[in-house]
Amino acid sequence: MPAKRGLITDTFKVVKKVRKEDTHGKKSPPPPEPVPESPPLSERERDLLELKRFDLDWRFGPCTGISRLQRWDRAALHGLDPPQEIRDLLLDREDDPDYSHCLWRDYPL
Repeated sequence: MPAKRGLITDTFKVVKKVRKEDTHGKKSPPPPEPVPESPPLSERERDLLELKRFDLDWRFGPCTGISRLQRWDRAALHGLDPPQEIRDLLLDREDDPDYSHCLWRDYPL
């Protein structure tokens, strides 16, 4: 005679769903507070942010070990169409190391 098997509810407990009429008395959570806007960026901060985007863009080749202007020239030589605004920005601020060096200058190769 085969052994009698138990019911599936003996192994897995029954979870009752909450009915919609039970939720009417509950309050919904308040909406999240708005995030305050950050102050506008200065021209220098905007320029450095744009240069950071250029450094992080893999389409123009690796940027470690060379200056941003050298990377721009190499990308142009290979026909990768780097943005002209970046070159103009780099030529305007050649003496400033924050502008001329790439993002990864502080990390050894």
